Amino acid sequence: MSGEEFVMAARRWIGTPYVHQADVRGAGTDCLGLLRGVWREVLGQEPETVPAYTADWSEPSGDEVLMRAADRWLLRQSGGEPGSGDVLLFRMRSSGVAKHLGIVSGPGRFIHAYTGHGVTESPLSAPWQSRIAARYAFPERI
Repeated sequence: MSGEEFVMAARRWIGTPYVHQADVRGAGTDCLGLLRGVWREVLGQEPETVPAYTADWSEPSGDEVLMRAADRWLLRQSGGEPGSGDVLLFRMRSSGVAKHLGIVSGPGRFIHAYTGHGVTESPLSAPWQSRIAARYAFPERI
């Protein structure tokens, strides 16, 4: 399975407005909703029900909720450059938990959803690169 399948699916979400905890293409989504929508489109049924979560992703407690979920369902990658279709988790503060994610869309670019912008394709600029906490690949069809 090519990473391009995931990129094509993610690009169909571009322009979807940002709505916390939503996952409906064209109507509203957050970064996790984008990932969930792409998963459903390419891989089928999601592997678990996502419980309600706060926008700070448990940052005050330091609990890596998003990272643990990614470790359960995605394939952690190490070394090398991010490839198309890879999922990147970001720490918005160096001492904070991973609480944002995006899908690599090509060399130096990624697709993500964030407040005030909705789903957009952005440069994976130096400030974004410095925030990468982990890189994952989607699994094969489950």
